[in-house]
Amino acid sequence: MSTRPRITFDEDGRCNACQWSEEKKEFDWKARKQELKENLEKFTVNSDNYKVIVPVSGGKDGSYIAHKLKADYGIEPLCVTVRPPLETKIGQENVYNFVNSGFSHIHVSPDDQAMAALNKYGFTEMGFPYYGWLICIHTAVLQIAKRFNIGLIFYAEDGEIEYGGSIEKKFQSTYDVNYQRKVYLESGYEKVLEKANLDDSQLFWFKFPSEEDCKNIVLTHWSYYEPWDSYRNYLVAKEHCGLKETEDTNTGTFTNFAQNDQALYALHAYLMYLKFGFGRATQDAGIEIRRGAMTRDLAISLVNLYDNNYPENFLELYLDYYKMDENEFNSIIDKWVNKELFEKINGRWQPTFTIK
Repeated sequence: MSTRPRITFDEDGRCNACQWSEEKKEFDWKARKQELKENLEKFTVNSDNYKVIVPVSGGKDGSYIAHKLKADYGIEPLCVTVRPPLETKIGQENVYNFVNSGFSHIHVSPDDQAMAALNKYGFTEMGFPYYGWLICIHTAVLQIAKRFNIGLIFYAEDGEIEYGGSIEKKFQSTYDVNYQRKVYLESGYEKVLEKANLDDSQLFWFKFPSEEDCKNIVLTHWSYYEPWDSYRNYLVAKEHCGLKETEDTNTGTFTNFAQNDQALYALHAYLMYLKFGFGRATQDAGIEIRRGAMTRDLAISLVNLYDNNYPENFLELYLDYYKMDENEFNSIIDKWVNKELFEKINGRWQPTFTIK
């Protein structure tokens, strides 16, 4: 969608995600694999025990990366999970299955009150319902890297490159904390922590290490080093790491094997749809089309069927978590709607556009 932040199009109307999906078919991945080996040597030379950190949720991508590092490169990663708010049963099960498949693991459970306060502020003031957790999956991992003297952290795919965003890092294998704060935290980090008005002890896992400490930690995406394929990751994680999918499709989409760890993702996807006109089904369909597994006609049908999905099944859970009634909850949602793309009919927002 042209409304996606930081997306660009070429003269033929192709977005940068589609351009990259074609380009990487002819790409020299051998050179990138060699760069991976060099980075593994260069940025782990001062590490004492564990050489790298892989943030994991028990889902497909972190599991895949951890498995590849261990199986193909002989590196035992230290895997870190930040417990999500409104954690699901299958999410818990997948984390334990992953650990039991043979990995060293730290499970971080941040202060519940702080997490809820930051998430509520993110929802009401930024339209970002799990902003506190988003902060923590970066800051907590960095805090652990500092304490274990680990200099290299592997995140999964670079969503900016893979899904149509900034191409600033297209040919750079590593990035730093400043880029992380600007792009992934959308430059809202300081404002949210200031408004939360919480004790420093409650905010420990939500704070970045000092600037000096952060200089010793390098961040990278596994998608830089090989063609990214989330479905392949799912199959590998299922075979080697005990990954389970849900029995039914996930709220707002036609897939059942991704983003299963928490209930708040459905609200995040719905707000994304109301802000930009594309939701979880559009994201998933785009991925399937680009990897050649789905026709555009089928994708359009699925998007029209799934994208505009008010997360009714989680509503009571959300109201209890944010401590608000349904009217207040819906008024906050209304605040973030792009009125050029939607109109309210019978109490629910409906698109004024058509996907063709």
